[in-house]
Amino acid sequence: MEKVYTGKTKDVYKLNDEEYLLKFKDDVTGNDGVFDPGANSVGLTMEGAGHQAVAMTKYFYEILNDKGLTTHFVSADLDKNEAVVKKADVFGEGVEVIVRYYAVGSFIRRYGKYIENGTKIDPYVEITLKDDDREDPLITKDALVLLNIMTEEEYEELKDLALSIGEIVREELAKKDLDLYDIKFEFGRIEGGKVALIDEISGGNMRAYQGDKYIEPLELEKIMLG
Repeated sequence: MEKVYTGKTKDVYKLNDEEYLLKFKDDVTGNDGVFDPGANSVGLTMEGAGHQAVAMTKYFYEILNDKGLTTHFVSADLDKNEAVVKKADVFGEGVEVIVRYYAVGSFIRRYGKYIENGTKIDPYVEITLKDDDREDPLITKDALVLLNIMTEEEYEELKDLALSIGEIVREELAKKDLDLYDIKFEFGRIEGGKVALIDEISGGNMRAYQGDKYIEPLELEKIMLG
């Protein structure tokens, strides 16, 4: 089994020409020991975070697949903190898609002059490039098309898919009296050039609250999965 990528929160191995293995770690993104799903570096290590990530990923991806949404997910082994996924090609060298429901985190750091922290907003999609050297810069639709990272049609498909998936995650959390503040996705192209959700869906890439209380990723898994 060939290791093809070492990531912040997981490693990727090639199983065959059509499938890959994701091995989840106990690292989460953040800054100065504080969790932040929008951060571009590992901020802290949380024991059990890898198991939480694969368990939540399995839970949400099975819902999405049952609803007929396009994803790369095949199966997961919770005992080994592993997931099997379809081969996918990323856009450019990778993009991250954040769906926001409240003005928090990096959104407020950029736009805090114009909006108060914690303000509820209409569902809002923003895309960043995966580029650690440039601190994952925001990029517009026009720039994505200009740089041949994706077509205008792919952008619109990706945006619609992100909003649909975000709403499903939001509804699932609401069943447990949780409020989704923001969530980070990754997308790519799978066989046939279809735009598909890839990577994980876990507490480590979303921000959820219960009332005024922020719910840590490991606690979120306990609430969601029992």
